[in-house]
Parts: sequence; C-alpha cells; structure tokens
Amino acid sequence: MLSKQELSEFKNKLHGLKQEINNRFEQNDHFGLNESFWKESMGELSNYDNHPGDAGTELFEREKDIALNEHLEDELKNINRALEAIENGTYGKCNVCSKDIPIERLEALPTTIFCIEHSQDQTTSHRRPVEEEIIGAPFKKFVKDESEDESVGFDAEDSWQEVARWGTSESPSDMSNPPDDYNEVYMDSGENVGFVEDFENFVGVDIEGKNITVYPNAGHEALEEQLDDEDIMTSFGDLPAYEKDPYTSEYLEREKHREED
Repeated sequence: MLSKQELSEFKNKLHGLKQEINNRFEQNDHFGLNESFWKESMGELSNYDNHPGDAGTELFEREKDIALNEHLEDELKNINRALEAIENGTYGKCNVCSKDIPIERLEALPTTIFCIEHSQDQTTSHRRPVEEEIIGAPFKKFVKDESEDESVGFDAEDSWQEVARWGTSESPSDMSNPPDDYNEVYMDSGENVGFVEDFENFVGVDIEGKNITVYPNAGHEALEEQLDDEDIMTSFGDLPAYEKDPYTSEYLEREKHREED
C-alpha cells in the first residue's frame, strides 16, 4: 500500500513526464506529421525533379517520424491512465489480480498499472511487415529457394540480375579478380535469365507437352560447339552407355544395316 507521500511523488513524476512529451510535440509539431505531405517539410513544391534516392531517404525519415510519434502517443496514454488510477485510488495495484505492485517496479516504470506477472508486454509478436512478402531479406528467396510463391522461370535472383546489369555501385576496382566487362560485375552475371538449362532456349513442345521441336539459334550452335569440344553429350556430363548409344552415329549406322539385312 503506497503512502500519501509516495502517491504524491509518483503523481508529480507522471505530470513531469506528461509535460515533457507535450513540450516535444509542440516543438516538433508532432514530428512534422501535421503537414499533409512529407515534401512540405523540405520546402519543396514538387518531387518531380528529385532523385529517387533522395525521395527514398525522405520517405524513410517520414516513416521513422511516424514510429516515434506513435511511441510518444502511446507513452502519453499510459501516463494519463496512471494518473487516472491515482485519482481513482487504484494506483499501485495490479489491474488484473489487484495485488500490490512492488514499489521498485513503479520507480522503474511509473506508468504501469500491472504487476510483472500480468504485464501486457510479455507476448513477443511474430508479425512481420507486409513489405517483407515482396522485398525479402538479401538472398532470402534466391539460393535453394523452395517456396511455392516463387516463379521458377523468373525468380528473385533473375530480377536482381535484370536490374544489376544496368549498373550497381560496384566496379571492377572493388574486386580482387576484376572481370573484363562491367556486365560481369554482379553475382552470377553469366547465368541464364528466364530459363535454367541452355537447351530450354531453343527446344519447345506443343500445348500438351508433346512434339519436341528444336529451333536452331545462336544459343543452340554455341551449346553444340561446347559439347563437341568437350566430347560430351550433355552440359552436366556424359550420358550412360545405354542412353548415349541411340544418339551416336555408330549406333545409327548399325541399326541401318540391320534393317537392310
């Protein structure tokens, strides 16, 4: 049970905290949120001529101001709730179990009206910002991605490569083994975009997945030359004998003679 002197001290402390928050709101105009658009805080009439990077920085600062403002507003609500409890004679008792709140807890957190067992801040939220569904952590959906919402034909890594080929902050001078071309600076610059295996760029089927057709192009010729130079049947290694024989000229020649006989 708190004494009258202790209640008076806590009341004065709460009023001091309340006045401090109100002064901050008055000085920074609620972190500039009373302005309709964030460009007004910079004295800009239009964002048209601003660099996207500058606009992104200002947007981040605006989001930070919103978070700080909400934090102080929540603190102000807690202060008013504690002052109301003092007026009602319930300050110092848990709002759930009605047990006395230790004075040490009140000294550390004068705005609380709950004991530590019934504190509302005990639950850890696992909710994540909705933006993370689109913009994941670096390489979150890139390497060994098994998520169902990721496209196989054009995944997150392909998206990055498509953007990075127009330029990044890196340059050959930043690398221990600099590439010959700026287009090879970013990660996996030589990887296929939109398909996995080279043959997918010149092999097609009909709508039912039948009638396999090869469409000769530069990629087809380059792959054939590479396989011939390495004397292999596929880009991932040679085929087993029972799979390789039907494709070899010797096998076809033997089959031709056998049919003639």
